[in-house]
Amino acid sequence: MVSRVIPVETFDLVIFGATGDLSRRKILPGLFRRFCAGQMPPEARVIGAARTEMDVAGFQQLVSDAISEFDPKNKATADDMQRFQERLDYVAIDAKGDDGWTELAGKVRKDVVTAFYFSVAPSLFGDLAERLRSNNIATSESRIVVEKPFGHDLQTAKALNATLAKHFDETQIYRIDHYLGKETVQNLMAVRFGNILFEPLWNNHFVDHIQITVAETVGVGGRGSYYDQSGAMRDMVQNHLMQLLCLIAMEPPNEFEPNAVRDEKLKVIRALDPVSPSDIVRGQYSGTDKLSGYLEDSENPDSKTESFVAMKVAISNWRWKGTPFYLRTGKRLRDRTSEIAIVFQDPPHSIFEAQEERRGNVLVIRLQPNEGITMRVTIKEPGPGGMRLIEVPLDMSFADALDEAHDVHDAYERLIMDVIRGNQTLFMRGDEVEAAWAWTDPIIEGWQERGDKPRPYDSGSSGPEDSLMLLHRDGRRWREVRA
Repeated sequence: MVSRVIPVETFDLVIFGATGDLSRRKILPGLFRRFCAGQMPPEARVIGAARTEMDVAGFQQLVSDAISEFDPKNKATADDMQRFQERLDYVAIDAKGDDGWTELAGKVRKDVVTAFYFSVAPSLFGDLAERLRSNNIATSESRIVVEKPFGHDLQTAKALNATLAKHFDETQIYRIDHYLGKETVQNLMAVRFGNILFEPLWNNHFVDHIQITVAETVGVGGRGSYYDQSGAMRDMVQNHLMQLLCLIAMEPPNEFEPNAVRDEKLKVIRALDPVSPSDIVRGQYSGTDKLSGYLEDSENPDSKTESFVAMKVAISNWRWKGTPFYLRTGKRLRDRTSEIAIVFQDPPHSIFEAQEERRGNVLVIRLQPNEGITMRVTIKEPGPGGMRLIEVPLDMSFADALDEAHDVHDAYERLIMDVIRGNQTLFMRGDEVEAAWAWTDPIIEGWQERGDKPRPYDSGSSGPEDSLMLLHRDGRRWREVRA
């Protein structure tokens, strides 16, 4: 089967912060893969912009080096790289001053799609937006891409939205969350709304509970100073896990259209109940003989910042009332994995002898590693000896089930091309961001007022013991986190 590549219009994409880590790791390699896939029109261009003084040849070499380092499995030829480099340009620019803006204005065309990727600190968003307008570089049709964090709390999120709104309409602003670009996350919508098999069961009458896990094996490392001001709640729950929760819980939109989808996500956030302190577990990883602890990594011996959060969340609407959602995320855990598990209720009456080890049907959507979908079902164990029941997985790993023409692409590839197409479906809207902070802020303020300290947990474990009790007290248990 041949994968159908949807073409895009000719574009100029300006990457502010083009020499930075995110650009080199994700944005530039992703653009090169889209170029090799034939998705970049012949006249499309990528213009790097950063403080670093270098000529175009220097930037071309930087791009080549980045692709070699961060996309070593790429099978592209030297000719592919040369043709891609011919699309590249570069401008040394001062985000807060005047240097470079006249030169950039002379390079960006007005008769093609123009997009500006703010791969810089949020403190520079306003400066970039203002100068794009004052130098007549951006038009009413231009698009800007901004990375998280979208504020530190509700107040700063509102201020950031107001700053961007001074210069760009909401239809021009693309708040990027790379989790929404993952193939499996998009497949969650396809599974729900493209198959009659699941949607009738997707409610509190048939679903016992839902678990969302995003586990990392790494610590905060070189991000210690940033992370100590953020923590797992701000860094992961308020955005990544919130988006996954919305896609699972949302009502079917009337059409697969950006605002229709985002309207339904917003309704979920607004239906979230406040979270009781007894339904939250915070943790902080401890060091070992071989690994440093959080306090060493953050360089703050008195830090009360959490590197782990587990919580029980309730949604007050007709579809989900009474069905708990259990969220957990953390660093320095046993395995690196991200998954969503929809645990269905047991049959109302079993005609078979009770077997304690049976756990019922579970639909698991794996985000990483090995993206795919697994459905656990009960069957008869083969062989004589009576009706013995066992559980088996119906497993679809994307890497195994799809041919090379359907390779699972990096999230940034999909999202950047959606920006060029003008499709905001997988991007957060301003009111959605503010609603998420409005729910998150009281939780954070609560443990700060109480002076709560995060519970220590061993590096390489499953997190604090109290997180297990979060489910055990409800007669449930976390799924084993295994890569």
